[in-house]
Amino acid sequence: MATMTTADRLHFTGDDEADRLLVEAPLALLIGFALDQQVPVQKAFVGPLEIKRRLGTLDAAELAAMDPETFAAAFRQRPAIHRFPSAMAGKVQALIAAVAHDYDGDAARIWTEASDARDLERRLLALPGIGDMKAKTLLAILGKRFGVRPPGWDEVAPKHPTLGIRPASARIRPPSGPDDRTRRPARRPWSPATRLASRLLVASSAGRLAWPAPEGAIAQSSWIAVLLIPIAVRYNCVVNDFC
Repeated sequence: MATMTTADRLHFTGDDEADRLLVEAPLALLIGFALDQQVPVQKAFVGPLEIKRRLGTLDAAELAAMDPETFAAAFRQRPAIHRFPSAMAGKVQALIAAVAHDYDGDAARIWTEASDARDLERRLLALPGIGDMKAKTLLAILGKRFGVRPPGWDEVAPKHPTLGIRPASARIRPPSGPDDRTRRPARRPWSPATRLASRLLVASSAGRLAWPAPEGAIAQSSWIAVLLIPIAVRYNCVVNDFC
């Protein structure tokens, strides 16, 4: 059996109440993961708090027994809880029903009663809306944020960075002085297309070219500049990381 040491909050949303709920209500954490597809992470994990506000509870038995249309209506209420509110309402209610039926409404039993890490992974994968990647991420968060590490956890937990978990080598080093705070990566020089486009634009806007040219060249230069701009912008977007 794995024991759980509760963290203060999970910094997933930027909303203090929503972040705390993910810790205080284990079902909220599972619902957040179910919602975490085709929407930003912040939107997904603030969803459990919105469900609680709109339906008045996060009790698994109550939500599982609720009329599906009533449940879906709460998802569709503006602002919608998900990009696809009706479809996701069905998936989330199925997840809640599984928790209510298999664990008597206590989502924490999924990990506190797991015999080992493989058993915990099987329990997570059996939940509607939780696939392999989400199960691995949950294993990482449970182990590293809540201290839930049943036997064999090291073998099943992901070795790559996951949501809310980064290796020490990937963490940002705090600035040690003014130079560190102001230093920026060196930019590559502007491409030839960029320089040519800028010269033509300046010349045409000033009513002259930057070099002698036959009659009509000024008008032509404007069109050439317009044609070169997308190339120049794309070059600097990719090479200098402007996009």
